[in-house]
Amino acid sequence: MEAALRWLAGQTPGSAELLRLMDATPVACGQSVITARRSDLFGYAGYGYCPSHSRWYWGAKLMLLVTAEGTVTGFCLANPKLAGERDQARQMLENRPANRPRPGTAIVTDKGLSGEDTETFFARPDLNLTLIRPARNDEKAPRSFPNWLRQRVEAIIWTLKNQLGLERHGGRVPAGLWARIVQRLLALNAVIWFNWQIGAPVKRSLIAYDH
Repeated sequence: MEAALRWLAGQTPGSAELLRLMDATPVACGQSVITARRSDLFGYAGYGYCPSHSRWYWGAKLMLLVTAEGTVTGFCLANPKLAGERDQARQMLENRPANRPRPGTAIVTDKGLSGEDTETFFARPDLNLTLIRPARNDEKAPRSFPNWLRQRVEAIIWTLKNQLGLERHGGRVPAGLWARIVQRLLALNAVIWFNWQIGAPVKRSLIAYDH
């Protein structure tokens, strides 16, 4: 499934653009304390905080690297208790070369990837990526930031979590969790790839496949 996902990404015209959107989203795996203690996902999943919903969750954190139309070109899963967004982004790009966009690509992300060390990492000669993020509250220098692109990546994640059922993944063991997440990413890439073939105006639209 992962090989098919990456093949579809490479065959989709949008992946040729030197622009990527990066964001992370919680993937809840349980609700009760008993589940957190006895689940086979213990160690792979952990407690993390979701600032957009102002709540704690027990599960994993999925980080995505997508084109402006939604094609998934990079992804990784991490225990939110063991790895923050900065560490997860480094691992995704450093340990899995298949996730790396072409040198010269601009990556639009949020304040979670702020920091001199993180920007230095993205600018490394072997990566040569430009990090575009909003300014933190304690930064005096203004930063121009395309808020509409941030809304775009949030809409892409909404499609995954709601229309494609990522929130209802049902994974109970590490291999099952990984497979169910990759299923959703593969489905999204397949829809976008096919919509390019038929000339659909909205490449991420699932209307034709959602009945």
